Amino acid sequence: MRYGYKASAEQFGPGQLLDYAVLAEGLGFDSVMVSDHFHPWRRIGGHAPFSLAWLGAAGQRTSRIVLGTSVLTPTFRIHPSVVAQAFATLDALTPGRLILGIGTGEAMNEVAATGVEWPPFAERLGRLQEAVELIRLLWSQDRVSYDGKYFQTRDATVYDRPEPPVPIYIAGGGPKMTRFAGESADGFICTSGKGIELYEESLLPALEEGLAASGRRTADVDRMIEIKVSFDANIERAKQDTRFWAPLSLTQAQKAGSSVDEMVALADELPLEKVTGRWIVSDDPQVVVEAIAPYIEGGFTHLVFHGPGDDQPRFMSAFAEQVLPRLRATYG
Repeated sequence: MRYGYKASAEQFGPGQLLDYAVLAEGLGFDSVMVSDHFHPWRRIGGHAPFSLAWLGAAGQRTSRIVLGTSVLTPTFRIHPSVVAQAFATLDALTPGRLILGIGTGEAMNEVAATGVEWPPFAERLGRLQEAVELIRLLWSQDRVSYDGKYFQTRDATVYDRPEPPVPIYIAGGGPKMTRFAGESADGFICTSGKGIELYEESLLPALEEGLAASGRRTADVDRMIEIKVSFDANIERAKQDTRFWAPLSLTQAQKAGSSVDEMVALADELPLEKVTGRWIVSDDPQVVVEAIAPYIEGGFTHLVFHGPGDDQPRFMSAFAEQVLPRLRATYG
């Protein structure tokens, strides 16, 4: 089992977020996973530091903790060749401490930065499949001439290749992406708060299908889940802290078809009970542990905790002192 901290780049500026990564290491967390947005969920009060630059700084400010993206899109804003080069350099500076977490992306980030017409899921999946293949080729071969449907290279070389290669984790919220993760990835990433049946009856079985199709074992893939937790001694504060993240409670159609401003307007109309529904909200550490337990018992091996409030040191310190010891005592 590994227990991580989610560095929310949509909510905090780069310097502040670095301080939180250092604090997470000092408090005993095992990993720090940073989001990669071009636009935050909220224009007012939001942030969007570039994850690749931030990881370089975080690697130099820390010494032990595993660092990664959750998740970066290597198919529109950033060409997969550039991702391969960037993570090779990062690995040279922080050897053995990186995870490349990737996904098919969100329109709010990719369309704004590139002007691309947002394609259907089949194309986004095809792009991601090619990106994974190309990144691994660039990490393993001297000259790579790649001629895919979406990406091409000509005698491309990454001169400081990571040895061993950086683990690639693939994010998925449905069975197709999850199956692809089982077929191709070193790890799988998903998020909590969508009903335990989704994970037990759809995602984790799809992961096993992908593993079986590729001739791999269950232990060959790390199962990471970002768990949304608002834990505070003041229960009303714990509830109100989730309000910044109200856009996460919108439907997929609302998030895919709306601008940032439209999403915020829709999200701010949601009742607080709807917003808190995506989160574990409690002032009792044992209640938090019991709410987390089904994910562990279902097979997840790497839990990354996302606290929603502005005062992250308050959340991290309380969580590390009261919740983490109970999790480690029970689950290792």
